[in-house]
Amino acid sequence: MIKLHDKYFKPFISEGEIMAAIKKIADQVAVDYKKETPIFVGVLNGAFMFVSDFLKAYPHPCEVSFVRLSSYQGLTSTGIVESLLDVPENIEGRSVIILEDIIDTGRTVKKLIDLFSNTKVKEFKIATLFYKSEVYNGEYDIDYFGMKIEDKFIVGYGLDYNELGRNLRAVYQLNQKHMINLVLFGKPGAGKGTQASFLKERYNLKHISTGDVFRYNIKNGTELGTLAKSYIDKGELVPDEVTIKMLQDEVEKNPDASGFIFDGFPRTTAQAKALDDFLVSKEMRIDATIALEANDEVLIQRLLERGKVSGRSDDQDEKMIRNRFDEYNEKTAPLKDYYDDQGKFHSVNGIGSIEDITSRLAKVIEELQAV
Repeated sequence: MIKLHDKYFKPFISEGEIMAAIKKIADQVAVDYKKETPIFVGVLNGAFMFVSDFLKAYPHPCEVSFVRLSSYQGLTSTGIVESLLDVPENIEGRSVIILEDIIDTGRTVKKLIDLFSNTKVKEFKIATLFYKSEVYNGEYDIDYFGMKIEDKFIVGYGLDYNELGRNLRAVYQLNQKHMINLVLFGKPGAGKGTQASFLKERYNLKHISTGDVFRYNIKNGTELGTLAKSYIDKGELVPDEVTIKMLQDEVEKNPDASGFIFDGFPRTTAQAKALDDFLVSKEMRIDATIALEANDEVLIQRLLERGKVSGRSDDQDEKMIRNRFDEYNEKTAPLKDYYDDQGKFHSVNGIGSIEDITSRLAKVIEELQAV
C-alpha cells in the first residue's frame, strides 16, 4: 500500500492494464476517424497522462488541445463543476473527441456538453479511460471507454488526492477497511507510549492514554475530572464507568480518526468487557490487542535508567518496580485469555531497536488491514 497525506491506498489497476485500455480506445477511434483529422481535447488536470499515452497510440494525423474543469476537493466532489480553461478556438466544422480520465456521476460530462453546445463543431464525442457506469446518470452517451470500474475513490495516472498521486504509473484504490482499534499493553517499561506515538502517525490513529486523559480532566476541572479526583483523594479506585465515560468523550472528539489505540485501559477483564460494550454502542470494536513482551530483568534496567531522567520515584526503586510487575501479572495478564478467546491477541517481541519493534507492530496491523 501507499500513503498520501492521511489516507492509505492499495494497488488496483496495473500500468499494463492501463496501456491495454488506452490502446483499445485508440484503435476504436482510429477506425472511426482515419479519413479526417480530429481534434482531441483533454480535460485537465487529470487526463494529462491519458492524453499523452493516447496520442502515442493513435496512428493517424490529429490535433490536440485542452480544457480545464474542477469539482473535487479531497475525496469528494463539490457537485459544482467550474470551467478554468475554455474551449479551444478554430474548431468550427471539425470533429472533436473529448479525452476524459474518469467519468462517474456525469456532472463533468454535462459541463463539457454545455461548453461545446454553442460551437459549430461537425461532431462531438466523449472518450474516457475509466468509466463508473453504476453511478453515471446516463443523460449523454459515452462513446468510448477503456474499462468500467467500481465506484471507489482512486488515485494515480493523473488522478489525485489533494494534489498527490498524479504521477503514479499505476492506479490505487482508497483502502476503505473498517477502523483499526487496538489495545496496546505490556508491563511498565515495555515501550507502549513510545510505540503508540509512531503507530498513531503511521496509521492516522488516535492514541488514548488513560493516564493522559485522567490528568487532562483533573487539571481542567471537568465534571468527570472532579469526580475522578474525589475517588483518588480518598485512596479509592476510580470506578470503571467514570473511566469509560472519559474514553467515550475522547472517541467522540475525534470523528475523523482511522481508529484508536487504547493505552492503559483496559487493565482487567471487567474493564475489557466494559470497553467492548461501549464500542458496540458506537458500532465499533477492538480489532486486536498487542502485548509488548520483554524479560523482567531487561525492563527493570530500562525503568531504572528512565528514573534517572524522569525523576519518578516508582522508576528508581527496584522493589517498587517488581511490585508493579506483580500487579500486572495478577490483574492485566489475564486479559490475554479474554482476547485470545476472541482471536484478537497478538504477542510482539519488545526487545530490540525502536524501529525493529515498530516494524513488528506494523506487520500485525497491516495483516489486519488486508483482511
